Amino acid sequence: QVQLVESGGGSVQSGGSLRLSCAASGSYYCMGWFRQAPGKEREAVARIYSNSGDTFYADSVKGRFTISQDNAKNTGYLQMNNLKPEDTAMYFCTVSVRGLYSCHPENVGTMDWGQGTQVTVSS
Repeated sequence: QVQLVESGGGSVQSGGSLRLSCAASGSYYCMGWFRQAPGKEREAVARIYSNSGDTFYADSVKGRFTISQDNAKNTGYLQMNNLKPEDTAMYFCTVSVRGLYSCHPENVGTMDWGQGTQVTVSS
């Protein structure tokens, strides 16, 4: 099991920025971020494939969030710009180590998860 250490969460005002970091203890096929807010369904925010660098974003964050990685460090980042109150959520880093199939959000049960970091955006 790959251990994940997340950091970078906090409280900001609308329009502000945060950068989340996720340091993994080993390599992986992909890294992704999910978020969960009270009263809302869990949402796959973004993911990046380790080898190809291909990225995917939820429509709700396109143009505002950027996912990146440093493969040598097994570390990923989620740059969040122009934050909105609706971005308020617990953000979880995930990695898939079993295969590319595990990267699809429907296979969340096969991913390794971090502890989560809270992002709060006030108006």
